[in-house]
This record gives sequence, structure tokens and C-alpha cells, in this order.
Amino acid sequence: MPDSCPTWDLTDLYADIGDASIKADIEACRSSANGLAANWQGKLETAGGAELAAVITEYQRITEILGKAASHAQLEFAANTTDPDIARHHQSIREAGAEIGAALLFIELELARLPQDRMNTLLEVPALAHWAPWLRRVRAWAPHMLAPDMERMLAERAPSGRGAWVRLFDETAASLRFPFRGTDVTEAEILNSLSSADADERREAGASLSSVMGANQRLLSLVLNTIAKDKEVEDRWRGFARPVASRNLDNDVDDETVDALVSAVDSRNADLAHRYYRLKAGWMGGETIDWWDRNAPLPDDDDRSFTWNEAERLVLDSFAGFDPKMAELAEPFFARNWIDAAPRAGKSSGAFSHPVTPSAHPYILMNFSGKSRDVMTLAHEMGHGIHQCLAADRGYLMADTPLTLAETASVFAEMLTFRKLVDGADDAGTRRRLLAGKVEDMLNTVVRQVAFHNFETRLHESRRTAELTAEEISDIWMDTQRAALGP
Repeated sequence: MPDSCPTWDLTDLYADIGDASIKADIEACRSSANGLAANWQGKLETAGGAELAAVITEYQRITEILGKAASHAQLEFAANTTDPDIARHHQSIREAGAEIGAALLFIELELARLPQDRMNTLLEVPALAHWAPWLRRVRAWAPHMLAPDMERMLAERAPSGRGAWVRLFDETAASLRFPFRGTDVTEAEILNSLSSADADERREAGASLSSVMGANQRLLSLVLNTIAKDKEVEDRWRGFARPVASRNLDNDVDDETVDALVSAVDSRNADLAHRYYRLKAGWMGGETIDWWDRNAPLPDDDDRSFTWNEAERLVLDSFAGFDPKMAELAEPFFARNWIDAAPRAGKSSGAFSHPVTPSAHPYILMNFSGKSRDVMTLAHEMGHGIHQCLAADRGYLMADTPLTLAETASVFAEMLTFRKLVDGADDAGTRRRLLAGKVEDMLNTVVRQVAFHNFETRLHESRRTAELTAEEISDIWMDTQRAALGP
């Protein structure tokens, strides 16, 4: 692991999971939520515009405090998923949040069911007009809302229902250890070896990954089957005709637009993704490549390694070259320890930028091993972080970005850093390696994401009729991945 990788400092939120302020915040939210319900439940239909604006403002205040406690618990858990005290705290906060959120459900339910002509009149009040974008998204769910008692039951049950299965998966995945060259390594470490310049290392890493996942396929298949069935039942009750429909509604996009996107990407798989991997196979001396070689560097790659400080400087300089303000927004992430980049046992694999709340600031998690792809990941997540900082003035209820837009800032930031690397390349071979790596990154960003969509769609559709065996799940996976990446 490169030296000087930072771990984050969460004390901007709370001192630790035992901080008495957490319990105080939760209890204050519970009291405020109960008071809001006592004063307004069943009465929003006759409230004036200014009154509704005041109710929504108080709703935002309560949910932002809850969001702070939930974010802190989630970040603590992501950094150490195998610590039983942290896991218990995380679950306790989720359960408290579900209970308090259930008491506040009436707000969105009643606002969603107001007649449109009544809402149009109310929105003439400037104080309520401020909330128009949020109200539009809330009201879009009206056709799919259930009776209030059913909605409350689902909200309170979430941490012990689907959420519990997600927790089981997260904790199981983080606890897995992969035998590799005389030692046991984490998922992040074994995945890192799949991009090694050493062909034997990649093959051995692939064998270890497959062996451990195969040994756990019964549990992992049960988790996936259960979550898929849970979604099928809820979708049916809510009137969603397709598995993707609820996600599209969340993302403020219609099914037809998503279908067009998927069709456009799938139609170019053969002459883009398939063609590229045939080229890569040729560069590596064969006609096809094994799955564990998909992310392998090209044969003449110099396998340059970056220290954390070099990665930081490269990202900041890239951003400053576009606009000094962008670098200024990124600098506190490094200076104030808002990033956890050190790989370690028990830490979540992958990477994310968590927005936390507008009254706080985002935190970034990644697993930095010093490769150029890690530098791109840092730039990518920093793009999310900057976007989240800039959206903070919208307030907690309107700062969130749908997935249809969220990747624009992150991929843009990533491309700025990539261009900096390419411009600094001193020979054609280095430029070719960088460009090949970027092609692979974009195939992962676009083609593989659509392949994941196709896999999930087929899995959910198949799960409607019966539970799927591990072999059936694997067959769906292989079919969709071959279609995307080539035979």
C-alpha cells in the first residue's frame, strides 16, 4: 500500500459512536416529529401556503438532524463492517430513523394527494413556491402510494426486512478472506491483483476469487433471491409494471427514455466493446482474453505507481487548470481528512462520496493502491464531492441529485485528471496505454452499467415465477456479460 494514505476524521459529525449528542439528537427529533404530527396530521389539506411552507421547513430540519446521525453511523460502518459494536450502533440508528420517519410519513402522503388545482393556488405563495421542485417529485409518487397504515408499516419494517438482508450481504462480503500466495487478503486486495502486470498473479487472483465466492454461493443466492422477491411484492402492491419503473421514478426519468438509452448502448456493443477486447486480446498475444485479464494492463505498460501525495497533487492541479475555484473546493477534502483511502480488513470495497447533510460536508471512501486507475477513482469521487458541496445551498430535501445527473460531475472531474496525465506523457507508448485505459474506464462506465441493468432486469423477471438457483443466476449473469463484452 502506498504510504501516507489518509483515514477520515468523522469528528465534524460526532466524537464517536458513544457520543451522547447522538442520543440527544435522536430524542429531540422524536419529540419534534411527534409534535409535528400532533399539530398537523390530517390537516394539511386545509392549510394555507405559508402554513405548508412552515411545516415543510420543520420537516427538513428534523430529517436533516436524522440524516446527520444516520450518515455518521453509515460511514463508521463502511470503514469497519466487521466491528460488532459499530454494526449494532448502525442498526440502532436505522431503526430509530425508521420509527421517526414513520411518524412523519403523513406529510408526503397528504401533500401528494392534494388536488392539482389546489396545489397550483397554494404555489402562488412565495414561501411555498420555494419548495416547488421537491413537491413535484413527492407528488409524482401519488399513483403508487399505499394506504397510510400500510406505508407506515413498510417504513417501520424496513430495517428488519429488506434492509436486514442488505446488511447481511455487506457484513458477509466484508468478512470474506481470499487465500493468495501464502496469506489471506481482503476483497479489495484480491480485486487489485486482477489489474496486476503479472499474468500469473491475475490468474491466481481470479482462481481465489472464484473459489471463495463459490463456497459462499448458497448464502449469496439466498440473499439475492429474498431481496428480489421482496421488491416484486412491493412493486406489485404499488402498481409498478416493470422492475425498473420505481427506480426510474426516483430518478425523475420515464421508462421510454431509459429503454432508448439501453437500446442505443446495446446496439453498439459489437463494434465498440467487442471490437476493443478483440484488439486487447491481440495485444496480449491471443484471440480472446480470460475474464481475469479484462482489467490487465497492456503488455508494455510501465506499471507506474503513484504515492498518495502525487495523486493529490495531480488531481488538484487538474482541477485548477480548469478553474481555481474547483481546486479550492477540493482542497479541504485532503487538508481536513474528509477522505478514507487506506485499504484494510473489514473496510467496504469500492468507492463512494457520501453527501452527509448540507449543514456538514461530504466524505469520500476509496481503497487506494497506487495505480493510475486509483488516481482516476479519486478524481471521480472528488467530482461527486464538489457537486455535493455546491448543491448544499438547496437544503436537505432538494440537494440530492438523481442518478441520471450524478455521474456528470464525477466523470467530468475524472476526464480533467486524465487529460492532465495524457498531456504530461512524454512518448507515444505512454499515451497509447493511457488512452486504452480510458477506453476501458468508459466501457465500465457505460457498457458494463447497461449490462448490469440487463442482468438485474432478467433476474427480477425470472424471480417472479420461482426462486432461482445459483446456477440459474450465474447463467443470466454470463449471458448478459457476454452480450456486452463479447464471447
